[in-house]
Amino acid sequence: MAALTLTVATETLRLAQPFRIAGHVFECSEVIVVTLDDGDHAGRGEGGGVFFLGDDVPHMLAGIAAARSAIESGIGREELRTIMPPGGARNAVDCALWELEANRAGVPVWQLAGQSSPRALRTTFTLGADTPDVMARGAVNYAEARAIKVKLTGHLDLDSARVRAIRAARPDVWLGVDGNQGFAAADLGPLIEVLVAEGVSLLEQPVARGREADLEGLASPIPIAGDESILSLDDIPGAVGRYQVVNIKLDKCGGLTEGLLMAEKARALGLDVMVGNMVGTSLAMAPGFVLGQLCDVVDLDGPTFLARDRVPGVTYANGDIFA
Repeated sequence: MAALTLTVATETLRLAQPFRIAGHVFECSEVIVVTLDDGDHAGRGEGGGVFFLGDDVPHMLAGIAAARSAIESGIGREELRTIMPPGGARNAVDCALWELEANRAGVPVWQLAGQSSPRALRTTFTLGADTPDVMARGAVNYAEARAIKVKLTGHLDLDSARVRAIRAARPDVWLGVDGNQGFAAADLGPLIEVLVAEGVSLLEQPVARGREADLEGLASPIPIAGDESILSLDDIPGAVGRYQVVNIKLDKCGGLTEGLLMAEKARALGLDVMVGNMVGTSLAMAPGFVLGQLCDVVDLDGPTFLARDRVPGVTYANGDIFA
């Protein structure tokens, strides 16, 4: 492999308005952008890290610094998986390697990944946690959305009111909810009853990471997706019997290379596959879009939260994303 020049920049992405999930309110997103250049071709990748694991910008920069000499020696994507752990830093480098390789070959990344021509994907649009009436108005304002994901906070009565208000405002959409680890085991039965009554199609990460055993034997007619519980390829086998869907995020697993391996492994174990995202620009959504071609559920709305996206960016139209 040809020697590479690695440059890394940090960026603060301002949100158009504060965004609330269980236990956190976000007003901006800090990301890194890695560029790999061989003198003739270049590739870029964006990493946002994993906030609940302390994988922030300083942590990502330290990870890249530790691996810089190996990266600049011209390693490939598979070798990268052996020298850097999963997380935002490896994601940025891995995605930059994909784009670099695609540019060298003169083909798009999806073709490099062995896929046929990509199709537009129906994506969820996410409502941050707020009062039921504010969230209902937000659902109405997502006029083109055909799928909406609702952030809950683990307060059963309030969350139930939120779901009912949103469903009343938008009876036409596919609806999923994200517990963001906020619920106690005792609340799962009553929560699921409400979700079934309101026609909700997915319950994401209702319990805390480390409490996955609370889901064993839970008779839920709604598929349950693991997010924080499933970080990388090694976590996939542990999802069986607890989750029915695996939410793959490139910042968690460390890039498109591992994301594709996770999708393959999940399918082999009889699990459905979802692609998600940390808040990021279209540069971060593009490799997620490639993975999304293999997924049952797509959640790639990150740029819609930003005051400003990269240009050119991904396209959102009629409830779909296309990159």
